[in-house]
Amino acid sequence: MPTVRLLAISGSLRAKSSNGSLLLAARALAPEGMEVVLYGGLGELPLFNPDLDEDPGPPAVVDLRERIRSADGVVISSPEYAHSVPGAMKNALDWLVGSGELVEKPVALWNASPTSTFAHAALLEILGVMSARLLPEASIAVPLRRGMDESEIAADPEIAEPIRKALDEFAAQLGSGTTRSLTVP
Repeated sequence: MPTVRLLAISGSLRAKSSNGSLLLAARALAPEGMEVVLYGGLGELPLFNPDLDEDPGPPAVVDLRERIRSADGVVISSPEYAHSVPGAMKNALDWLVGSGELVEKPVALWNASPTSTFAHAALLEILGVMSARLLPEASIAVPLRRGMDESEIAADPEIAEPIRKALDEFAAQLGSGTTRSLTVP
């Protein structure tokens, strides 16, 4: 059976961010036949500058674009800063506007805090303009307690179940019909 590969991007640069932990838990909870690969290069991307956006471009940008191209879909889990998307996340998206990797790419938006509605709305707007295929059925906001790590998230049935359902829905949207088990890259 072919493997569904999701690229998971945390919009936070914090080493132990809630959004990063949420995505690590997703990797552990992924259904059989689904691989959740975490992108760790957000902080390595240079500030977007159209003058630098030439072929092949900065190495970190080339890497991001290739990872998105090779993924079947993308999950973005982003915090909210000052009622908006964190600068590092917006910067990454700016690097993808002209190159088109997100055009018709299935994308789900996750959030570790249901009260962060402004960032979610901003991401919907940005990704809509970029012609991403947004998957509201696979998008979730889960109420993580501060400091929860991925094993605590995966072990908490009230949090793990929405993650499983979102991953199953993502798989269904891709037409893969996968079943649950652990797949780690």
